[in-house]
Amino acid sequence: MTTFPHAATTAANAAIIAANAAITAANAAKPDTTPGNAAPVPEGDTPVAVLAPTLQRLRQAWQARTPDDAQRRDDLQRLRDTLKRRLPEMADTIAADFGHRSRHESLIADGMTVLNEIDHLASHLRGWMKPKRVGVGWRFWPARAEIRHAPVGVVGVIAPWNYPVNLALIPLATAIAAGNHVYLKPSEHTPRTTVFLRSLLAEVFPPERVSVAAGGAEVAGAFAALPFDHLVFTGSTAVGRKVMAAAAPNLTPLTLELGGKSPAIVCDDFPVDQAAARLATGKWFNGGQTCIAPDYVLLVGRQRRDALVQALRNEVAARYGDLSDAGDFTRIINDGQFARLESYLDDARQRGHDVVPLAPTHDRTQRLFAPTVVIEPGDDAKVMQDEIFGPILPIRTVDSLDDAIAYVNAHDRPLALYPFSHDRARVETILRTTLAGGVTVNDTVLHFGINALPFGGIGPSGMGAYHGRAGFDAMSKALPVLWQPRRAGSDLLKPPYSKVARFIDFIIR
Repeated sequence: MTTFPHAATTAANAAIIAANAAITAANAAKPDTTPGNAAPVPEGDTPVAVLAPTLQRLRQAWQARTPDDAQRRDDLQRLRDTLKRRLPEMADTIAADFGHRSRHESLIADGMTVLNEIDHLASHLRGWMKPKRVGVGWRFWPARAEIRHAPVGVVGVIAPWNYPVNLALIPLATAIAAGNHVYLKPSEHTPRTTVFLRSLLAEVFPPERVSVAAGGAEVAGAFAALPFDHLVFTGSTAVGRKVMAAAAPNLTPLTLELGGKSPAIVCDDFPVDQAAARLATGKWFNGGQTCIAPDYVLLVGRQRRDALVQALRNEVAARYGDLSDAGDFTRIINDGQFARLESYLDDARQRGHDVVPLAPTHDRTQRLFAPTVVIEPGDDAKVMQDEIFGPILPIRTVDSLDDAIAYVNAHDRPLALYPFSHDRARVETILRTTLAGGVTVNDTVLHFGINALPFGGIGPSGMGAYHGRAGFDAMSKALPVLWQPRRAGSDLLKPPYSKVARFIDFIIR
């Protein structure tokens, strides 16, 4: 195996093998190549043996010439220009991987968000790079101190399939802004988009600055175990644990963007129709395949439950009709994911829970999964145990806001939390007594798009954060620098200390 300046040890090599097996098991349900499912990557998978030499090439090029301000800004502008020009191709490519995906959802979620992030990075980059003077205190005068934000080297990015361009290019652009080189591993479940990303990035960057690895679980496991200077992973909590284990022998710094069950708490003062409209937008965008989609609803007040279900049904009709010709409704990514979602409904029915489809069309051959609500599922139901990642919305009623808060706090801290109330005091109570990765009040998912807000989970929903300054800081080293003048008080601090006892007494007062 090729060695690196800080190469993996034997333990790391063992971790690669363990990670391969673990991630293979976690991702066993891969898309097949039957009609309507994703085809294999035309360019082929990246051989595992190529991964380490590619990382070495990226690191050697970075060490030879660390990108300066001009290079970073030029890279960001060329990435922006190239993606903007190829947005129609991007939307077509993602739609082909999904079988069908709303064109406008692709343009918004995988186009606009990336362009917006690049604009934010470019406009703030010079100020973020500038060393920041900090005080040293009178005891160390006349020294001076500063903090510099130094690039770390090569950043690895493992991207998921649900927003295959957004969640690949936003961390990539952030790493570039921070002065790093990047090695990207897109999801094997969107192989056409992987080819698109390879082509796009090859048009913008030389291969020694940005490279792309393609492949399935074996490649992903070996990739995660490489000795990166920082690694960003977006995906499920279960696979996130495997990635963390694979990275541990190298002590690779991690940003883990995971998932979990993000609740919406709808208080009894909030209008049902408005709540339904905003829940529908966050839940059904991308066919529910969004890590921060509202995963379940805690509705305060049992008497309003039927009204909420009807309001959600009205939203489906207004947005998608009967779903028989729903061009704006995104399909489920593959047969395995479709079967998983159907198993949740089968489990709920077997447990005696009401399962209410909100549209008459449900077509396995098209992987068109009708928006569905599950009424009052217990904690033993699969829809209340696993992250749903689809257009199924469990609704549970609670007697009080305190009961809702207690339920949230009895479970893993979520990636997102959505309080709905026009009573500021109630919202403040929720914010003060719960903790989530991020919050949108009286709406859903929109906090993701605010560049100035750090995005990240806590505990099982993630580790670290990125977007804007948070991402720049995460992919840099805050380098403390102390400048000492020719003459300094520290010159006196040497034995025999009896000669400077009065000076020591002075500085420790």
